[in-house]
Amino acid sequence: MKNSTMPIQVEGTEYITAQEAAEAVDVSRQTIWRWRKNRKIPAGYRYRNGQLLFSGDEFIAIRRYANRLQPSEAADAGQTTIFDY
Repeated sequence: MKNSTMPIQVEGTEYITAQEAAEAVDVSRQTIWRWRKNRKIPAGYRYRNGQLLFSGDEFIAIRRYANRLQPSEAADAGQTTIFDY
């Protein structure tokens, strides 16, 4: 993760905040919220003061979603190739 904030420990399990998760995958906190709303990533857990936390496994799922690869639109549209190799 980019910052030096320590994970939050709750009953022996480490969690990271939504802000830390967003920084680690280089997206905004609003993007994390949108992905949660659209059920693209785990919902996480509420902690003190309403703080949103993610477990290690949930963060792995967030990172996988953030780094997913999809075919380009040109490939989906069946665009012909201009270059012959």
